[in-house]
Amino acid sequence: MVIASVIFVFNYLPKLVYVSQLEQIKDDGQLIVITRNSPTTYYEGPDGPAGLEYELAKMFADELGVELVLLVPDSLNDLLRQIEAGDAHIAAAGLTITPEREKKFRFGPAYQQISEQLIYNVSNIRPVSLSELDGSLEVVANSSHAERLKQLKKKYPDLSWKESYEMESEELLQMVSDDIIEYTIADSNEFALNQRFLINLRAAFDINGKQSLAWMMPRAGDNSLYLEVQRFFKKIRDNGELQRLLERAYGHVENFDYVGTKIFMRHIGLRLPRFRDLFEKAGEEHKLDWRLLAAMGYQESHWDPDAISPTGVRGIMMLTLKTARDLKIQDRLDPENSISGGARYFRKTLDRMDKNIPEPDRTWMAMAAYNVGYYHLQDARLLAKKLGRNPNRWIDIKETLPLLAKRKWYKQTRYGFARGWEPVQYVENIRSYYDILKWVDEGDLEVTPVPEEFLKIPNSL
Repeated sequence: MVIASVIFVFNYLPKLVYVSQLEQIKDDGQLIVITRNSPTTYYEGPDGPAGLEYELAKMFADELGVELVLLVPDSLNDLLRQIEAGDAHIAAAGLTITPEREKKFRFGPAYQQISEQLIYNVSNIRPVSLSELDGSLEVVANSSHAERLKQLKKKYPDLSWKESYEMESEELLQMVSDDIIEYTIADSNEFALNQRFLINLRAAFDINGKQSLAWMMPRAGDNSLYLEVQRFFKKIRDNGELQRLLERAYGHVENFDYVGTKIFMRHIGLRLPRFRDLFEKAGEEHKLDWRLLAAMGYQESHWDPDAISPTGVRGIMMLTLKTARDLKIQDRLDPENSISGGARYFRKTLDRMDKNIPEPDRTWMAMAAYNVGYYHLQDARLLAKKLGRNPNRWIDIKETLPLLAKRKWYKQTRYGFARGWEPVQYVENIRSYYDILKWVDEGDLEVTPVPEEFLKIPNSL
């Protein structure tokens, strides 16, 4: 009887069911991804979350049928610590596969190749090797760049550098541009995006060969999530989705040229006549100076009705799909629809501005909001108040907008990181184009149309 009773109890013991990490994520309904605030990874754009890593992570979460939860730590050091502790399932942050990191973490498939480049200010002498550095070199602490420099120290014993725990790569690039430090090291993809706006920066040379970027995961746990990441990247590589995302993020960079005043003057003679009536009509309808609209259109697309940006904005006024839908525009590539829609959208943005902002500051701020988003502009105005500046003056706002790209400041705002220097450059370019158009329209400048082939600018410019 005793034996029978023991068998009876054993048969009714609850069975322990093993749940894999992947099954647990699906049961919880959340994929926790840790990332960085930067244009190559994740940021809040005018139409919501954006960035290559965000898009990849959102696509993966959707494939799993779960919600994407993003963690954005204060520094790369914090990111590495949190992923090692298992606070997130995946680190999707433009991370380079390195021997030191592979000792602690496991990496998914490489999805992008980059090189690490020494960056300097063009006003200084270009170094041809690390032995010729004449000035301060600063890199992000615990980055692949710092790891690489430690290896190169064996070859260049006199090599010295500072590791920053406070700055991100973009901030160090800005410091080189401002001539605060002489050099930094940046990934080629990050540098290419930033050089369009920090036009006095140059890459002196690559400090190593091609490196691979990949998602990083803790070593603890089973292989279920790791294998699912492998399957996901194979799928999007095979179906072309990965290439589409990379093209959208970076394909435009190599074709970027800074178009100077002389080229703009030629475009006034060649391209503007096709669209002038449309700009004038839209300006009259929405009580806007048509020359201002035309200047915006040139900044957006160089008056190319077929223009398409890597983020999906299209047409002469580069309307986003969301904006076009809100404005009930069917064809963004139709010049009349695009110009009319852009004018309507700008009018709405302008009317939304604080009535206490005087002109022309109100117009310049509305332009900045048209470019970066209304709420990011409001963040910049709040920062101006905190700094004792006038939130109703463009001269002050153009100083606070770039602060939205610095962690110290965007942490104090409601809407966070933004590429704040971009709307400043956007507005300043438009103001210059607008002045020239007024001079031309009023007869102070004469423009002679030229053949289209003379407008092509060499990539070296």
